[in-house]
Amino acid sequence: MKQNITKLLIDLGAFVALLVASAPHFTGVAIHEWLSLALGGTIVVHLLLNWNWIVGITSRLFSKVAKGQRFNYSLNWALFASGIMIMLSGLMISKTIMPFLGITLASGGAWRELHSLFTNITMVLMGLHVAVHWSWITSMFRRLLPRRASSPQVVIHAMSMHRKDA
Repeated sequence: MKQNITKLLIDLGAFVALLVASAPHFTGVAIHEWLSLALGGTIVVHLLLNWNWIVGITSRLFSKVAKGQRFNYSLNWALFASGIMIMLSGLMISKTIMPFLGITLASGGAWRELHSLFTNITMVLMGLHVAVHWSWITSMFRRLLPRRASSPQVVIHAMSMHRKDA
């Protein structure tokens, strides 16, 4: 359960970071670039936390694996490849990180177009990824968040207990 909570919090943080990083016109280029770099590190942690699943599915991919797992596996690889392309193209057009490292690159329009294309592809893939895992996400939030004490069954039970005590 603790590992699932850790996964949920890391995934939630990565998702929020992705949404914030995808709006550089609001955050500015420097925050966009550094947050995106941190997001890349978070994705590595996400992969490490799910490594057993990755190895297990990879070893059974062409044997007895449910179609849903095969789709999920393919979706994850597409998301990973698209993310790599975003990071690579982002570094090639960097105005903050690469100059900070003392590296000067000729920023051509092709890298900017690739960056935009793979950002859009990643957003679609991320939407599918969240949809595929929606039941896990909601079940984790149900476990994590306390139940409301004002639900009708709890109130009726509490009232009946109070009458017995009186």
